[in-house]
Amino acid sequence: MALTLCDVGPRDGLQNESEVLEPLVRADLVNRLAAAGLPRVEAVSFVRDDRVPQMARAEDVVAAIERLDGTEYSGLVLNEQGYERFAAAGLDRVNVTLGATEDFNRHNGNATLAEAIERVERILAAASEPATVTISVAFGCPFEGRVDPGRVAELAGRFEGAEVVLADTIGVAVPHEVRGLVSRTRVAGFHGHNTRNTGYANALAALEAGASVLDASVGGLGGCPYAPRATGNIATEDLAYLLEGEGVKTGVDLDALIATSTWLEGVLGRRLEGQLYRAGTWPAT
Repeated sequence: MALTLCDVGPRDGLQNESEVLEPLVRADLVNRLAAAGLPRVEAVSFVRDDRVPQMARAEDVVAAIERLDGTEYSGLVLNEQGYERFAAAGLDRVNVTLGATEDFNRHNGNATLAEAIERVERILAAASEPATVTISVAFGCPFEGRVDPGRVAELAGRFEGAEVVLADTIGVAVPHEVRGLVSRTRVAGFHGHNTRNTGYANALAALEAGASVLDASVGGLGGCPYAPRATGNIATEDLAYLLEGEGVKTGVDLDALIATSTWLEGVLGRRLEGQLYRAGTWPAT
């Protein structure tokens, strides 16, 4: 089974930063990740600039990307307006997201759960590109608390034909929960945050349960503007080091990923959450 490692740093990583980076800088990050051999990079999200200013001018980012063969470039959308922008921009894969709970959908997408489901179904029907459906707060919600696994399983089953990814948006899951829900739903992927230092163990649990897509963010950047205290994603380079050590081939250049995190540290002017870019690989290369 081939593994797709998806770096969501240019989208999920940067959207939680206080600093708004210019489109050319964000495109440079996408280009560096592709050059490091990432099979998929989530480059932008097509959302309202006033709601998430860090993702403003997504079309300018896309225009500045230097496309490389072997990398699939995706963009996130919440609604039909976002999908129209995505389709015009010409990326390879659309990532449609909704929350598993009523309150999260109201905060993140200004919709009820039923309305969010209908939006996703309409976008999937219209999309000519490969599609991913990411179910946010699949393990816990900042507004409603624990989420019933049965509810998530029922929701995941509605989107047959699309690649479905379960997101631990606020980083509350532990491995047996991830293993159980991925196995039960037979979804393709897992998107983990390391808020409570369980993200890497959860990623391995998802892989053991049959997941073939793992999201991570360069340097461990990330969070959600509408999920209080939802700190960074698992770091792509740290996850790749772990997977390679476990005998799982990722196809990525660890040294190039480390260099990208070091560059990004300079851009943001602060230490990142990832560990490997500071410690280095071992044995040292």
